[in-house]
Amino acid sequence: MTLPYFEVDVPMRSTETPGLEGVHIFTGQADSRSAALKAAHEVYDAARAAAEAGLKIPHGRPDGWGACGYRPGWELDWPAAKAGPWRTPYSWLNSSPFEL
Repeated sequence: MTLPYFEVDVPMRSTETPGLEGVHIFTGQADSRSAALKAAHEVYDAARAAAEAGLKIPHGRPDGWGACGYRPGWELDWPAAKAGPWRTPYSWLNSSPFEL
C-alpha cells in the first residue's frame, strides 16, 4: 500500500532583514500529520547540518522527503508548522497578488 503525500508548511523569517518572512514547504509520503512533521523536520535538520559542515546536502529519501538546499539567515518556526494532505503544488498561494 502506498502512503499518501503530505505537505508541511513552515512559517519562516529572515534573521538578516527584519519584516521579511515567508513559508517553506516540504512534501513527501507519511501515514499521519505527525509523521509528516517529523519527516520534514528531519530532512531540514540534515540539510542544515550538511550545509554548515560544507558537505553536499542529502537529497530524496525513499519516502519522498528531501531538501534541495539550505538558506542561511532564515529561521523556521517549527511550532507553527502545519501538515495536511498534499493536493496541489500551488496550495501555498492565496488570493492576494504576488510577483515572481
